[in-house]
Amino acid sequence: MSNREGRQRRELLERDREQNKAWRRMKRQEIAAARFEKTEKKRKARQERWWRMDGKKDDPAFSFWLRVRIVLFMLLVLCSLAICWIGAYYITHSLRWNMRPLVGQLVNSVLGFVIFGVIISFVSRFGKGRQREYWQMIIDALKRISKGDFKVSLPVHGRDDDPWREVVQSINNMASDLNKMEHMRQEFISNVSHEIQSPLTSITGFARVLREEQLTPDQRNHYLNIIEQESVRLSRLSENMLKLASLDSEKHPFHAAPLRLDKQLQTLILACEPQWQGKNLEMSVDLKPVTIEADDDLLSQVWVNLLHNAIKFTPEGGSIHVTLETDGREAVVSVEDTGIGISAEDQAHIFERFFKADKSRTRSGGGSGLGLSIIQKIVQMHGGSVSVASTLGEGTRMTVRLPVAAARAGQKQAPAQDVPDRGAFS
Repeated sequence: MSNREGRQRRELLERDREQNKAWRRMKRQEIAAARFEKTEKKRKARQERWWRMDGKKDDPAFSFWLRVRIVLFMLLVLCSLAICWIGAYYITHSLRWNMRPLVGQLVNSVLGFVIFGVIISFVSRFGKGRQREYWQMIIDALKRISKGDFKVSLPVHGRDDDPWREVVQSINNMASDLNKMEHMRQEFISNVSHEIQSPLTSITGFARVLREEQLTPDQRNHYLNIIEQESVRLSRLSENMLKLASLDSEKHPFHAAPLRLDKQLQTLILACEPQWQGKNLEMSVDLKPVTIEADDDLLSQVWVNLLHNAIKFTPEGGSIHVTLETDGREAVVSVEDTGIGISAEDQAHIFERFFKADKSRTRSGGGSGLGLSIIQKIVQMHGGSVSVASTLGEGTRMTVRLPVAAARAGQKQAPAQDVPDRGAFS
């Protein structure tokens, strides 16, 4: 019986001891949490002060008082040095050392600086916290950027020639650029998903309808034609996306060679003759003989896209005017139509990828919104520029400027590529 009571007593003591340990552990955690909370409040208060200082840096009154504080700080440092030297003087004299005046002055100076350094080492401990908080803020910003949070903006302090100011500005610029790239990436993915989903939905829907047995042969052929059109549209979309990706990689083949630009335009316009004659469009051409250094295949895509757009958005009975001029340094190609035109608001976005000025395009007449982006990229690869001038309801003029000399240095030049003459226009 006594053994059982002793065992119970030991178990109670052990339980009390564990409870006391758990209570002390909880108290330590509470104290640590309180200290951490206090430290966080101080850090946030310092950050708020930095933000307020960053917002007031252009204020003349704030700049004046900042200069006054700097002057007062320098005076304080000089006074501290003077006090340290005076203290060093009394210390050396109290020791009654017999030294020559020069040696005594050197000893007093060195001892004064030592005293000043000891004082600064103690005082600097109070400033290390602020410096540590500043570095911690930079580290936290870099961690946020590494995790995909690009909405980071650090306060910038110091003089314009301060290297750490440039570091902080570089971090802010990097975060801003990454934020823009992330926004563009998300928008690109959203546009691609939308463009791909539209033809896939049509193909799926009409394929499901074709399973019905009561369809007539004409209806079945009609649905099959729609499926074929959507498949071609999807194939063209993927082809344009691959082309843009290749052009963006800057590894796309670029072979600049002398090229008769007027004959190239003449050949492509004649190749589009069935399209513009089918809509009874009047095609007028004024091409000056011009030879430039360019990539024949890439430029052909530019003119084909511009001509197809002009034909597509010009109503029946309208007109298209193509001109080619040069001033000796650059060639200027203009494709002007009397089509539906583009609003001033849309003109600022027509070269953006997947942008469509006409939101009501049908499947048969609509594109992917990548044609003008490809045109702009190819023209920029040649060192040129493309611009638009349009009036809603009256027409559009697309102007391409290309340098006569090759845009890329070091390209192997080939003999002039003359396009065979196909005769005059009717």
